[in-house]
Amino acid sequence: MVERWTRERRLEHTRTLLLDAAEEVFAEKGFTSASLDDIAHAAGYTKGAIYKHFPTKEDLFLAVSDRYWRRYFETFTEILSAAHEVGARELDEVARRWRELAGGHGGAQAALGLEFTLYLLRNPDARERVAAKRTEVVEELGTFILEGLDRIGGTLLIPPLTFARILIATTDSVVLGTQLDGDDLHRPVLEMYMSAIKLP
Repeated sequence: MVERWTRERRLEHTRTLLLDAAEEVFAEKGFTSASLDDIAHAAGYTKGAIYKHFPTKEDLFLAVSDRYWRRYFETFTEILSAAHEVGARELDEVARRWRELAGGHGGAQAALGLEFTLYLLRNPDARERVAAKRTEVVEELGTFILEGLDRIGGTLLIPPLTFARILIATTDSVVLGTQLDGDDLHRPVLEMYMSAIKLP
């Protein structure tokens, strides 16, 4: 028997395809040059489909970024949840998986994050338009982090929103700094993150 798709499942499927396409187009063209028409075409939808899910291009970009940070932190908690202690081997594995996650379009994605930040700094109207959404992304990431740490019995030593903002502010810089200078910053930054986490 063929499973029938609910309206919610169809909407989620469309949203995922739009995010996949946006991730590719943004990485290829940059935030400013990528158009919603480009993204809709890449996803096989009309621009109207994008507007059903994302009011602005900025909102779409923030959703793509949020998905990236969630993938990163899910990888982090997956490895830590399987460990009895967090030592050099576990941190090496998290750093390796982070490098993999940043692979492919890693440098382009990281540069894109900085391009978007610069765009918001130069466009106060756009910054104001997405201020609530940016706060929502930070809050959702903070909740996601707390839930992940709760699963492994860990606690944060700093407020979750502060930790979420630190992740957002540093992730792109770590990837770019590593690629530009050839010094792998993933592991040292992980150790800094771990200083804000107490494990059982």
